[in-house]
Amino acid sequence: MLDDRTTTRTDLDTLKVRVWTPKSNRYGWSSYLGDAVAGPDVSPYAAAARREDLTGLPPAWIGVGTLDLFHDEDVEYARRLSDSGVPCDLDVVPGAFHGFDFVFPKAEVSREFWRRQARALEGAL
Repeated sequence: MLDDRTTTRTDLDTLKVRVWTPKSNRYGWSSYLGDAVAGPDVSPYAAAARREDLTGLPPAWIGVGTLDLFHDEDVEYARRLSDSGVPCDLDVVPGAFHGFDFVFPKAEVSREFWRRQARALEGAL
């Protein structure tokens, strides 16, 4: 959840996503931001994608599946970080939905996803 403005994207309503749906996304953001959701006054501290200048942010690891509701905003944010000179590892898992690694924790793809996440954290610390 990086961009509250995704709540206004009706094209996401047609996606066949699991776990975190467009309805869940709207509920989550409106619970967090109330009536301000998708409006002009949302702080970049509340919605990271709202920040215009990303220079100077710490390195990031972003992991997302191609069937995740957050795929587009995660890929875009990773691009913006990289364009701003912020080291960013983007880990895109083909065919994975939001939370796949918790739903199928014993699957090799989930285990590898967690290993890559742990390596990124190890490298940062």
